Amino acid sequence: MKSISTKTFLWSLIFLLFACHNKTENTSELVPVKYLALGDSYTIGQGVDLADSWPLQLGAKLIENSFSLDKNDIIAQTGWETTDLLNAIADSSLEDYNLISLLIGVNNQFSNRPFETYTTEFDLLLNQAIELVGANRTFVISIPDYGVTPFGSNNSENIAIELDEYNAYAASKCQTLNIPFINITEISRQLGDANGALATDNLHPSGMQYGKWVEEMLPVVLEILEE
Repeated sequence: MKSISTKTFLWSLIFLLFACHNKTENTSELVPVKYLALGDSYTIGQGVDLADSWPLQLGAKLIENSFSLDKNDIIAQTGWETTDLLNAIADSSLEDYNLISLLIGVNNQFSNRPFETYTTEFDLLLNQAIELVGANRTFVISIPDYGVTPFGSNNSENIAIELDEYNAYAASKCQTLNIPFINITEISRQLGDANGALATDNLHPSGMQYGKWVEEMLPVVLEILEE
């Protein structure tokens, strides 16, 4: 029987350790992403094709970055307030997700609901997301400023002030829980009603603007998935 030399054994061990380490580094590419986006008209992509909504654009970018995307689901409807989203979640069977986003609150502001309703129900929604996938797999997107659109131009200053209050609360809550808060509000303000920035309803973002949002989100989401 031939014996294995000490030198050969050591090289074999080094190779094995390297292979195991490399496999660990690539684990994120092997785990399929099962993504759920919670929200309102901004999340469903009111006024644009579903493929141009930001959740589906984000999903496409994840695929481009070598992730397998098993689920790219949305629970959202135009006009939904935090209460509506809570009710929809209660009526749904949510399981087997490993990434969740939350963008909600603009209709609370538009309908002049008490701010305390938003803070209380935002907390409930965030807690439900955390229970489903964990704080390390949850992220929140800020509310865009519709006061820069023709629809909101008559009350743009007040809309901006109130939405800043909503976003400041959400950002503070996320900071406390160590959850990423992705600010796309400034993108909406910079683009305003510029050519190509809005859907045909002159209120909701266009697919192009949603693409700008995704550019802002993508590095954060990739970091989440690669942890």
